[in-house]
Amino acid sequence: MKKQYAGSCKAGDLLDDLFVLYEKNIYQKKDGSNYLGVTLSDRTGRIKGVAWDNVGKIAAGSNAGDFVRVRGSVSEYKGILQVVIKGMDAMPSDSVDHADFLPATGRDIDSMFKQLTGISGSIKEKNLRELFTAFWNDVEFVEKFKKAPAAKKMHHAYIGGLLEHTLSMAVLADKIAGHYSGLDRDLLIAGTILHDIGKIREFEYNIKIDYSDEGRLLSHIVIGLGMIDEKIGENKEFPDTLALMLRHMIVSHHGTRDFGSPEPPKTIEAVLLNYIDEIDSKISGIREFIDSGEGAGNWTSYHKILERHFYTGENGMPPREEKRLE
Repeated sequence: MKKQYAGSCKAGDLLDDLFVLYEKNIYQKKDGSNYLGVTLSDRTGRIKGVAWDNVGKIAAGSNAGDFVRVRGSVSEYKGILQVVIKGMDAMPSDSVDHADFLPATGRDIDSMFKQLTGISGSIKEKNLRELFTAFWNDVEFVEKFKKAPAAKKMHHAYIGGLLEHTLSMAVLADKIAGHYSGLDRDLLIAGTILHDIGKIREFEYNIKIDYSDEGRLLSHIVIGLGMIDEKIGENKEFPDTLALMLRHMIVSHHGTRDFGSPEPPKTIEAVLLNYIDEIDSKISGIREFIDSGEGAGNWTSYHKILERHFYTGENGMPPREEKRLE
C-alpha cells in the first residue's frame, strides 16, 4: 500500500515508495558525465527527481509511463523539492492500485452527470435533443466523458475534470442565456456541453494524464468535430444550417487562430462560448494554483503562464467549498 505521496514530501524525508515515472531524461554535467532527471507523479501531484551516481543502472529498465519504486531522499534546490534518487525499479502494472496515481475530482461524478443531462434535457429544439440522446445512450462515450480530464496541466487536470468543467460552463451558459435577448439558448447550451468532447480521445488517462498520439496529431477540436458529425449523420432530418452553426461553435471556441481555433467566433453564441470557456478555465486554474500553497505571506508564488503573483488576503485564501453547481 502506498504511504508516501508527492504532495506531502518535505525536505529531509527518506523516500521508499511507488510513483509513476512521468518524465525521464538523461542530461550531461559540466564534466561531460551523465545524470538522470525525472518527474515522479501520483494523485497528489508531481515532484522532480535526480540521480547523480550509478546513472546507467538506475535509468535501465524503466520508461516514462511505468510504475516505479523509488528509493532516495528529499532535498530542496533553489526553493523546489527534489528527490535525490539512489534506486529506481519498474513495477508491474497489476501490482499497484491505480487510484493512488491519478488525481480525481472531489465532486460526485454521477451527481454531476445527472445535473448536466438535466440541462441538456431542457433544450427545446427537437434535433438537438435527439443529438444528446444519441450521445448519452452511447455507453462507451459516457464512460470516457465521465472519466476524462479537461487538460494536462492548466485547469481541471484530473479524472472527472472534463465533466466538472463542462457542467460549470453549462450552468454559466444557462444563466447568461437568460440575461441577453436575441440569442439561441438551445444552440448555446448544446455548443457549451459539446465543445470539448474530443478530449476523451485527446488525452490518455489510465496511468498518467498526457496527450495521446491522436490528440497530438489532430487536437480535440478536430476529434470533437468528427464525433459530432458522426452523431448528426444518424439523423437525416438534422437541419444543415443548425449543424453548421454548431460546428462553428466547436471550431471557434478557443477564440483565435493563435490559440488553436481554425476560425474566430462569428456568431453571438460562439462569442459567448469562447468567453464562458475562458472564465471557467482561468478561474479554476487560478484557484488550483492558490490551493497548491506555493508562496509566502499574502501572495502566491509567480505564475509563469499568467505572468503574475496572486493576492490571497491577509489571512490566506480560505479553503474552497465543494458546492453543487446550480
